[in-house]
Amino acid sequence: MTAPADPRPDAPRPDAARSTGSTGPGAPAPRGPHAAERAGAKAPHHGDRWRRWRAPVAGRANALHAGAWWVWALGLATAASRTSNPLLLALVVAVAGYVVAARRTEAPWARSYGAFLRLGGFVLVVRLVFAVVLGSPVPGTHVLVTLPEVPLPGWAQGVRIGGRVTAEGVVFALRDGMKLAALLVCVGAANALANPARLLKSLPGALYEAGVAVVVAMTFAPHLVADVARLRAARRLRGRPDRGVRALLQVGLPVLEGALERSVALAAAMDTRGYGRTAQVPAGVRRATSALTLGGLLGICAGTYALLSASGAGYGLPVLLAGLAAAVAGLRLGGRRSVRTRYRPDRWGPRAWLVAGSGVAVAALMIAAASYAPDALDPPAYPLTAPTLPLWPALSLLLGLLPAFVAPAPPATRPEPGAATAAEAGVEGATR
Repeated sequence: MTAPADPRPDAPRPDAARSTGSTGPGAPAPRGPHAAERAGAKAPHHGDRWRRWRAPVAGRANALHAGAWWVWALGLATAASRTSNPLLLALVVAVAGYVVAARRTEAPWARSYGAFLRLGGFVLVVRLVFAVVLGSPVPGTHVLVTLPEVPLPGWAQGVRIGGRVTAEGVVFALRDGMKLAALLVCVGAANALANPARLLKSLPGALYEAGVAVVVAMTFAPHLVADVARLRAARRLRGRPDRGVRALLQVGLPVLEGALERSVALAAAMDTRGYGRTAQVPAGVRRATSALTLGGLLGICAGTYALLSASGAGYGLPVLLAGLAAAVAGLRLGGRRSVRTRYRPDRWGPRAWLVAGSGVAVAALMIAAASYAPDALDPPAYPLTAPTLPLWPALSLLLGLLPAFVAPAPPATRPEPGAATAAEAGVEGATR
């Protein structure tokens, strides 16, 4: 004999509640220390909160603005220009290198960081050679070696070739060369991290003609190299020499002819697509645009030079900010002449603000440290003393590591250990 069915449609079935362990309105609540696991509830995982704040994988939709990398690199360069302490300069290079290693992609333009490192080492060696051969303005008492001195005429007062080489002069040249090398490394970091094409794409409307010209020039050089390699390979296949002045002259004419043909074809294509169109603006707006843009660029140059020099820390930042504001106003006015659309413009998101803000913070803290601890940032070369690492300037430089954790991570190019590639997976599926 069976029990009568409940006429209510939402009434739970007793057998279903017993068999599945349902927690519906008619089922008893599970009890015990592991009741949630028995009921099928998923316990919260503490790692999910950390994954939420981790940097995402870089893609077309969330790529970091290229200008943020340049602001960060210029902030590190400003910090490097405020000190001659070799320990702090080495820390600047280490910070830039770590961020490049953590966020550099496999693009061809991202491989330029090694070239800038070699260029910085070359500049350091040249500075030391000049200090040894031409002498140093720093007086010294610790003579390392005495070179034969070349006698010079009387009108060359203050210049010497050879003579005494002191430890103080070599240390001064080493610090000066390390400062120049650190500046080059910071610029190289920006070149390796910021996509030049996306940076030119982000130019304001007033400068889009210049951006188009630079993009065309950037595409011209790879085509030229490819043409030279193709013609040299063709000459080798024909049994003709591909090295030497004669081979270069014979290859040069076809290369220039191909470049001219591409230029004419590109000009015709750009004219067909409407490049070069401008809107009508009043004459007063054009004059105001020219004055603001020119004055702003002069202010930016003067402020940047003052910040990079040792004596312009007081007025460098206000002049730079005023010039930047005038240049932005002029460029916004000049953008009214441009009649164009933007395809997928790069957004300046919160991560870009964090990256740029870290560089600005490093520069500001180092400028402030130069006012209350000048001897720690610029130790004297005479008398000869060992450099010390000041705590607060070193901690301020470590703020430059923030992009290594907040910027979008480059996509993985190597498969994880144990993961099968697409070709291997296809072969395995075909053999089943």
